[in-house]
Amino acid sequence: MASDQQQAPSSPRDGEDAPIHIEHPKVPLHGNNVKMGTMMGVFVPCLQNILGIIYYIRFSWAWSGKTGIVGMAGIGQSLLLVAFCGSCTFLTTISLSAIATNGAMKGGGPYYLIGRALGPEVGVSIGLCFFLGNAVAGALYVLGAVETFLNAIPAAGIFRDTQTFVMVNGTNVAQPVAVTSPNLHDLQVYGIVVTIILCFIVFGGVKIINRVAPAFLVPVVFSLFCIFIGIFLARKDYPTDGITGLSLKSFRDNWSSAYQKTNNAGVPDPNGKIYWDFNALVGLFFPAVTGIMAGSNRSASLKDTQRSIPVGTLAATVSTSVLYLITVLFFGALATRDKLLTDRLLTATVAWPIPAITYLGIILSTLGAALQSLTGAPRLLAAIANDDILPVLNYFKVGDGNEPHAATLFTAFILISLALATLIYYYVSIKGKAGDWGDGFKSAYFQLALRSLRSLGASQVHPKNWYPIPLIFCRPWGKLPENVPCHPKLADFANCMKKKGRGMSMFVSILDGDYQECAEDAKVACRALSTYIEYKRCEGVAEIVVAPSMSEGFRGIVQTMGLGNLKPNIVVMRYPEIWRRENLTEIPATFVGIINDCIVANKAVVIVKGLDEWPNEYQRQYGTIDLYWIVRDGGLMLLLSQLLLTKESFESCKIQVFCIAEEDSDADELKADVKKFLYDLRMQAEVIVVSMKSWDPQAEHQQEESVEAFASAQERIGAYLGEMKEKARLEGAPLMADGKQVIVNEQQVEKFLYTTLKLNSTILRYSRMAAVVLVSLPPPPLNHPAYFYMEYMDLLVENVPRLLIVRGYRRDVVTLFT
Repeated sequence: MASDQQQAPSSPRDGEDAPIHIEHPKVPLHGNNVKMGTMMGVFVPCLQNILGIIYYIRFSWAWSGKTGIVGMAGIGQSLLLVAFCGSCTFLTTISLSAIATNGAMKGGGPYYLIGRALGPEVGVSIGLCFFLGNAVAGALYVLGAVETFLNAIPAAGIFRDTQTFVMVNGTNVAQPVAVTSPNLHDLQVYGIVVTIILCFIVFGGVKIINRVAPAFLVPVVFSLFCIFIGIFLARKDYPTDGITGLSLKSFRDNWSSAYQKTNNAGVPDPNGKIYWDFNALVGLFFPAVTGIMAGSNRSASLKDTQRSIPVGTLAATVSTSVLYLITVLFFGALATRDKLLTDRLLTATVAWPIPAITYLGIILSTLGAALQSLTGAPRLLAAIANDDILPVLNYFKVGDGNEPHAATLFTAFILISLALATLIYYYVSIKGKAGDWGDGFKSAYFQLALRSLRSLGASQVHPKNWYPIPLIFCRPWGKLPENVPCHPKLADFANCMKKKGRGMSMFVSILDGDYQECAEDAKVACRALSTYIEYKRCEGVAEIVVAPSMSEGFRGIVQTMGLGNLKPNIVVMRYPEIWRRENLTEIPATFVGIINDCIVANKAVVIVKGLDEWPNEYQRQYGTIDLYWIVRDGGLMLLLSQLLLTKESFESCKIQVFCIAEEDSDADELKADVKKFLYDLRMQAEVIVVSMKSWDPQAEHQQEESVEAFASAQERIGAYLGEMKEKARLEGAPLMADGKQVIVNEQQVEKFLYTTLKLNSTILRYSRMAAVVLVSLPPPPLNHPAYFYMEYMDLLVENVPRLLIVRGYRRDVVTLFT
């Protein structure tokens, strides 16, 4: 009897040698045995997957920082690009159709085809990856719909929106513009809700899906008609907005390509990081022609797979490709090139009667694609389970004609669980109270840090592994605003010293007083400083030291701060520009003492002059970064210049290296040597050799303001020296300054003044328009009063608005070897 006969095996592993028995078709006892035809079973799902958000945003400009193909590639190359991408999927569809018409096809779509053709190992491996891809794609489609909805209606956001500032070249000067993007938590909340709703629809079975799918597709088709109506009416509605209507002149102007650079926001920028060419646009546009497997994924629910899959898939592929080609022609003749490159959503601009039609089309097209992905993924998983190759998947088996409810729940659990877990984690981390029981992560981090610290050892780090660990000296020369524990621009500068975004800074401030009396104040100040550097997004730690004076406190810090090779190697502080203006006579001795302590402790020094004018991350700088390389510093000055170029503020600048040579040296040979050295370091810079000739006050190349500053400094030093001599004469003691005996060689003082004068004059002559100047820090001369050294330094930095004074230490920080 037929009911007693063995069922034909459905797995490629089962019963290869078993006899073939003819069997009457069985009717399932339960389930929905609705079968779909070509239109609703293949054509509509493929059309919804192919014709998605890409159509609305990729032909003119971009949404969220990508570019459009017509604006960049022009009409001619855009037609070639669409034809190329469409041909790829068309050929794939031909192959799919050939396999689908080669015999009866059961559930599983591409999995069934590949498994029967290449074997179960390949079939299951690719099938499971394809299942996960469909599940994740459904989540991405949902996020696209939610983000478009929140962009169109920002008031619907539950959490606060985030703003990203981008530089827009709407004029000759780039201006920062705030681009509002939805909050991550809003995307998660709305995404979970929408995914649950779609899962309920999928759970209802094929009959419900067939009823709902047109509700997503019809408004999308209607929005396309509104866009084309708007294109034909554009000349009357937008006469002077860059939209010319269907114009032969615009068609000719936009025929050729106009590839260019854009910034990260997709805005044309000659100094942008992203360059678009034909290959890049292929990668950008190709997702617009994918999605041809949406119909074959439903093979178990089709009446006639051998007819429906080829006809429906080919029809969807050809119709969308023709639509894309027509759209390229229309958009190329619709607007000027500038309009195509600056309108972030041209389809919404021209849509008739209102732009909201386009937003509705984007939302429903992505929801329709999400629905098709969530429909196909469970059926694919059920088909793999039905083949009984992996026992772990037996839970997802379904009978012929039944809905894969278990697989649908599992798919929904993957689109929802990850998002929900992420949302809960962030909510607890932000709103939750800190527990006092600790956690295993902190213990693991601690053990990992100890192991890493021991592996570093205490030996010197090789230059190619050297990282700057700046010690940021927060104690200001003067006063800061209330509740601000560190100069804001000092924190910005600390971020500029990170190598490839990695590194750690140590922010230190000194509290004058007795430790036992000020211990609690120090804890409060440390918490405030830690909060501030976290607010400034600086990777680092905060420390407050209580000491009788700033000099003693710093001396303790420079000796004890850090562990092993994680000790700070660069001391960063602000130049005391206010010392003379506010008559702070104690500053020179403190300043000189700190520099001498750094030299003794073998710490590099970076002193920032013009800190108030230091740019933040949104203020783009142009011009040059000028290095005045006077003494060997281990390459620290070169390294700092390269670090500055990695920041958005200075990425448009060029480096110039000025080598200060003696009058009788061979300038050409020196220039060649420095060029070779920079070439070996793979650093691009222009080398300029400047000879320091004897000082001539009447020479034309001397800067007038430098001469005036020199005369003033000479006068003040003479007065100060006279007071020292008079005091020594009255007390019958040797010359004293800063609490110690000094020997003043007046000729040597004049030499120092002349040298700093000539260097300042050279800087003003060559680098007046530089974005930033780096110059070597001269060490304080022995037996010179600290006041004299401050006069030398003031003369060096006079009239230079933004200056980094750098002193390296007794080791290299750059190397010629990789």
